[in-house]
Amino acid sequence: MSLEYFFDCSSPWTYLSYKRIEHICAATKTELIWKPFLVGGVFNAVNQSVYEARANPVPVKARYYHKDLQDWARYRGIIIGQPPVFPVNSVKAMRGCFVALESDCISSYAEQVFKAYWTELKDISQDEVLADIVKNCMLDEADFFERISSDVYKQKLRANTEELVERGGFGSPTIFIDSEDMYFGNDRLELVEHKLKEG
Repeated sequence: MSLEYFFDCSSPWTYLSYKRIEHICAATKTELIWKPFLVGGVFNAVNQSVYEARANPVPVKARYYHKDLQDWARYRGIIIGQPPVFPVNSVKAMRGCFVALESDCISSYAEQVFKAYWTELKDISQDEVLADIVKNCMLDEADFFERISSDVYKQKLRANTEELVERGGFGSPTIFIDSEDMYFGNDRLELVEHKLKEG
């Protein structure tokens, strides 16, 4: 079986899910296919209500949202703060995921991007923040920035974003089992695990 993991590191719920996804795939001998995409592009296409909810939050729902997020963070053993820059432009960081994929260090790269933004509260749109992550992943800094600035890597990210829209996705994380069975959100991982164990 295979699991496609559509993810954007600017999503806290995706930060909560990615290590669990790796564990589930390893435990069930499922092929994990990392699919970086731009969640803002998906929102613009099919889920613009997100922007209205941010601009005019319902106070009681907003309070519960933050409680729920911190409950999940404690459960997963992850520290999630409130970044001063939110939402953040994750374009460069997400293009960088393709470089990390090709260099076989996507798990480490994604972890460091998530941690930099959500735990260390750094602005992952800034080159100096990405440069530190690149060095920690033992990638060539000049090569990394040259590649993520190229049309090839721009198109890779655009293609995954458009693909998710075409397949009915509307946010991050989105998971497909064997190309067709879609699940959305960190809180659906039990169902994902159950499905994979069923075979």
